[in-house]
Amino acid sequence: MTAVKNPLSLEELAATVSTCKRCPLWEGRTQVVFGVGNPHARVMIVGEAPGKNEDLQGEPFVGAAGKYLNELLGIAGLTREDVYIANILKCRPPGNRDPLPEEIEACTPYLREQTRTISPDLIVTLGNFSTKFILKTEVGITRLHGIPQMAGRFKVFPIFHPAAAIYDRSKQEAMEKDFRTLGALLAQDDGQVTPEKEKEGL
Repeated sequence: MTAVKNPLSLEELAATVSTCKRCPLWEGRTQVVFGVGNPHARVMIVGEAPGKNEDLQGEPFVGAAGKYLNELLGIAGLTREDVYIANILKCRPPGNRDPLPEEIEACTPYLREQTRTISPDLIVTLGNFSTKFILKTEVGITRLHGIPQMAGRFKVFPIFHPAAAIYDRSKQEAMEKDFRTLGALLAQDDGQVTPEKEKEGL
């Protein structure tokens, strides 16, 4: 019987990722954007990929989308210090283009390891790429947002990406409603999320 390998610490994993050359994105990065936040967080937030500001500062969600995310977290009764924030990709795609399938395949083992290490009560997926990857679905975020799901043992709550609401103000009401729902889910005494459908894990 094979023993289950203990998760790497976030520090060990970050050191490994800092020298990653699994895909060509490493050639254009200023620095790796590994993730940041509470290593024991109940809520892990997963976005898409670093942008220009994130690449420069080495931290996810530091631009306009990050400022809006802070406001949204407040609606759920959370602060950045309460959560852990990571992305599907750890390096910025050129011109902030969408992640390519081969880049997602190369980079997401790191996300899986982060998730194992943090072991959150709930994963919040922001936007299409993180939602489709974690839920292993082709259904888009427009249909899935605000509906609690399961991915293996993890409860998952898909929400629009904050950047989408900055460019399309009609999404702001839906985002704020979803973050209020997130707060209510976390406040439930038993912490139980009813899945729409049981899905395979990460």
